[in-house]
Amino acid sequence: LLKWLVIAIKLIVIPSNIYQIIKFQVLVNVLVVGSGGREHSIGWKLGQSNNVNTVFYAPGNGGTLNNVQISVDDLDGLANFASENNCFTVVGPEAPLAMGIVDMFNEMGLKIFGPTKEAAQLESSKIWAKQFLKRNNISTTSFEVFDDAVKAKEYVNQIEYNVVVKADGLAAGKGVIVCDSKDEAEKSIDMMLVDKKFGDAGNNIIIEERIDGIEASYIALSDGKIAIPMATSQDHKRIFDNDKGPNTGGMGAYSPTPIIDKDLSQKIQEKIIDKTISSLRNEGITFKGFLYAGIMLKDGEPYVLEYNVRMGDPECQPILMRMDSDLFQYLVGSVDGTLEKMPPISWKNKSAVCIVLASKGYPESYPMEDEIFGLGKAFDDAYIFHAGTKEQDKKIITNGGRVFAVTALGDTLESAIKHAYGATEKISWKNKYLRTDIGKKGLTYL
Repeated sequence: LLKWLVIAIKLIVIPSNIYQIIKFQVLVNVLVVGSGGREHSIGWKLGQSNNVNTVFYAPGNGGTLNNVQISVDDLDGLANFASENNCFTVVGPEAPLAMGIVDMFNEMGLKIFGPTKEAAQLESSKIWAKQFLKRNNISTTSFEVFDDAVKAKEYVNQIEYNVVVKADGLAAGKGVIVCDSKDEAEKSIDMMLVDKKFGDAGNNIIIEERIDGIEASYIALSDGKIAIPMATSQDHKRIFDNDKGPNTGGMGAYSPTPIIDKDLSQKIQEKIIDKTISSLRNEGITFKGFLYAGIMLKDGEPYVLEYNVRMGDPECQPILMRMDSDLFQYLVGSVDGTLEKMPPISWKNKSAVCIVLASKGYPESYPMEDEIFGLGKAFDDAYIFHAGTKEQDKKIITNGGRVFAVTALGDTLESAIKHAYGATEKISWKNKYLRTDIGKKGLTYL
């Protein structure tokens, strides 16, 4: 109906400038697929667009409005809802992308933002991604692939350097173990190949050389032809302060990061992002969506540690807090293949910091259904993005490992850190946990 309305307007003989005004008053609904802090922030930003009517979340969380009780893996249910409600769909998490939600929606003629199942292999299979990097001469660490624990341990004991052991498939950001010794590497191998801690995702593993340097996130938006950079950011993966303990989905992030200056940004853009998009195209794959490169910087050179095929979580939250442009129009440009016609994205000349409030025990087992207090207080300098929450009996309770992504702006990184931590003090529940050093590593580079 909206499509035919726009066509009808075009057929009316009116000045082109007036047509542009009328055109952009045609509102659309948006369906955000997912339930985390990333999805809450995407919907929050899209809701600011003059082109967006209602933002729906499937399934959403305790802090999102217009929730639709459809799970992220119910592709038929999501497609039916999008069709019946004339939705432009935005996919937040990786799982439905790996399942082929974009392919399905495309076949049905439904507008959807994100990469196809084939393109999503960059994240859904670390082995595929590593082999892609190698055959296209994109800088990464050396690696070997194994499905046998005995052979994997033999390999580890033959080499002289420490390693990183990775499950091939999706493991919610936890299938990567950075090893400090051969003994730790052997235990990680058994955990994946013998104990099957990550299920089928760990049927095959990668053992790659561990390089120690500075880790940062570089995210770009692509329409399959070009890729435009988002703001730089740095994630904090480990559960404890000073980057200790096991990896998590992310305990906090900040943007921009002084670690990536203008020259380094250009190098990453040209040698990694642009080369990835063109190499995929040469292999017959059109990548549309957010391309995330997890970068390790060593001696001024960037190495790709991993790809994600969606916005990072929690990098998304501070990046979108700083974005001045209309996110919706850029996502439409990605889907329609028209990014080259759009102006550069505009960013606030401020810093943003996101601090994840988690449940004690995460990323392992953790308690659920703790009542949360303090959400009714004023948060002048911050926005509280919900993640693992739900509403029950008119109360907000915990419903996941990462519960909130408290995000704040500041004129400087130091003031953004202060504002964000100040906001975290207003929220409480029985098993609340957070790192106390988010963003502070960035201060050492200023």
